Amino acid sequence: MTYCVGLRLNKGLVFMSDTRTNAGVDNVSVFKKMHTWEVPGDRVITLLTAGNLATTQAVVSTLEERSKAPEDRHPSVLEAPSMFRIAGLIGEVLKEVIQANVDVGQKSDSTFRATVIVGGQIRGMEPRLFLVYPEGNFVEATDDTPFFQIGETKYGKPILVRAYDPDMDFEEAIKLLLVSFDSTVKSNLSVALPFDVQTYEIDTFKVGQQIRITENNKHYKAISDNWSDALREAFVSLPDFQFEDES
Repeated sequence: MTYCVGLRLNKGLVFMSDTRTNAGVDNVSVFKKMHTWEVPGDRVITLLTAGNLATTQAVVSTLEERSKAPEDRHPSVLEAPSMFRIAGLIGEVLKEVIQANVDVGQKSDSTFRATVIVGGQIRGMEPRLFLVYPEGNFVEATDDTPFFQIGETKYGKPILVRAYDPDMDFEEAIKLLLVSFDSTVKSNLSVALPFDVQTYEIDTFKVGQQIRITENNKHYKAISDNWSDALREAFVSLPDFQFEDES
């Protein structure tokens, strides 16, 4: 399983992903789920992946090959004229990879499914963030839905919904995401450190901060411990439940 988040701020974009993949409790591996293409001064595109590992690696490899080999560059994420077209291109590749691995007949394609978050900016346009589904279609982040999650989403969503503010700076946003990821790690063994973090500041057209957060990271440890303490204190401060007096 996986947990990845793409967050849209007034300042730019923030991406975070875990690195655990597993095929059972005794088969756990670490794989990078964040991939970035950059043409300084022109565009930055970041991809987060969740789902079948072979499928996601095939999608990324296909996009990589098209961006490097001149004879295969059409279409390419480095040449697409808009982020909307890039989201469509990734959807097409994702759908093709899934269909190529499904046996002929009535066998379900669920084994090969994957979901992608893609965000970035191309010169002359605004930053955009998309969620791409296994069927190849996609939706875009808006003011009403300013972030996307993929993978094991349910444990980390409440804090995002309650505390997100579009005016956050990158440091505040990363703190928020660390709380979200910590809640997920504590609730599901299939999500684990290290976490990969990347920021993109609007109109810079270059990758911002790139960080890998491990279990020894002092900031993560402090946030994890203090969040647990704060939750306990908040719980204790709530009014006690009272049984109705039936006399």
